[in-house]
Amino acid sequence: MKIAIIGAGAIGGYVGVKLALAGQDVTFIVRGANLHAIRGSGMKLIMADGSEHVAANVKATDDYAQAGPQDLVVLAVKAHQVEAIARDLPKLLGPETAVVTMQNGIPFWYFHRHGGPHEGSAVRSVDPHGTLAQLIPPGRVIGCVVYPAAELLRPGVVRHIEGDRFPLGELDGSASERVTRISEAFTAAGFKAPVLDNIRSEIWLKLWGNLTFNPISSLTHSTLVDICQYAPSREVAANMMREAQAVAHKLGIEFRVSLEKRIAGAEKVGKHKTSMLQDIEAGRAPEVDALVGSVAELGRLTHTPTPYIDTVFALVKLLAKSMGEAGGQVRLQAVA
Repeated sequence: MKIAIIGAGAIGGYVGVKLALAGQDVTFIVRGANLHAIRGSGMKLIMADGSEHVAANVKATDDYAQAGPQDLVVLAVKAHQVEAIARDLPKLLGPETAVVTMQNGIPFWYFHRHGGPHEGSAVRSVDPHGTLAQLIPPGRVIGCVVYPAAELLRPGVVRHIEGDRFPLGELDGSASERVTRISEAFTAAGFKAPVLDNIRSEIWLKLWGNLTFNPISSLTHSTLVDICQYAPSREVAANMMREAQAVAHKLGIEFRVSLEKRIAGAEKVGKHKTSMLQDIEAGRAPEVDALVGSVAELGRLTHTPTPYIDTVFALVKLLAKSMGEAGGQVRLQAVA
């Protein structure tokens, strides 16, 4: 398959290298230092066991038209970065091109082929102007949930930390030929990529933790175990999760694990900084709207109160605003 990976960060680099080493025709759509590094030395992947793998046969370009139509496009940038590349993405689309979305949170396509009273509703938190739904036709989309953890060590070099699971699903739950083909390609590359008949349930299961622990960790500069073992913050997380569960239930979603088990799972991860906290510490814009704002929006849509989620969302949005005004850095000042 001709596969374009938009973004060669932690997850995009990990996926692209493994697919290329399995024999797929991979092109990274990147720019800047990453573009030069991949063109010069290929893309390197350092696995959790220390083994190193280099995909020297990959192509890299910042010109979507030059890459041309693909069989598959893997959208591996963060949710708040998608709009910036959406206008160029159609240059990669042929008649049968599928788009696998690898963003955390509620996706822009959530209500496409959803059925029920909310069929076709827009999720304004992640697609405020309807740009994504217009330029990335939801009919092309294959949903995906990203479970692995990885990090970009330097341009052209990714380190895998743990995990290999990328569940996939058609938006209507069908086991189509195209999603089966994509699953087979991912499986041949060494990933676990089951085809699910309800990809939205899997999205909510991961989001259940992200929507709570990510913003709380960002506001408190605390790790997962810190949040879970401090009773007041654990209760804030639990209340946010209860609100999200109530929203999800109104949309026909059932969680296959209990709330306490989900919190216990986060606690077992230990002294881990969430991705949002890592972004805050690095001065990068945090991924707030897709992870938190979208759930608040769906609460309003389903007439479900979400006071804890709304409060935490307001606070972390203020933090992001303050960072933007301070050039990306917010430092705590001692008061005399």
